[in-house]
Amino acid sequence: MTDTTSQPALPDRLSVNPRSPHHVEAIFEFDIGIKVNGKERFDVEEYCISEGWVKVPSHKALDRRGQPLMVTVKGEVEAFYK
Repeated sequence: MTDTTSQPALPDRLSVNPRSPHHVEAIFEFDIGIKVNGKERFDVEEYCISEGWVKVPSHKALDRRGQPLMVTVKGEVEAFYK
């Protein structure tokens, strides 16, 4: 699986939501993995490596616009390309 295109450097803070100022479209062309406290998470909506948190959606709670409420999980955050 040799990739001829170079992967952009992962930012300190990244969001999946396109309305967020921390959303970078070029990074989502590649598969990204997020580890929190040594375990890989597959439901991360936003992360910040320097502050040590990730935001994941709650299971049932919705805000007034119908979007899931975000829960902040703190710990050691590591972002990587798969």
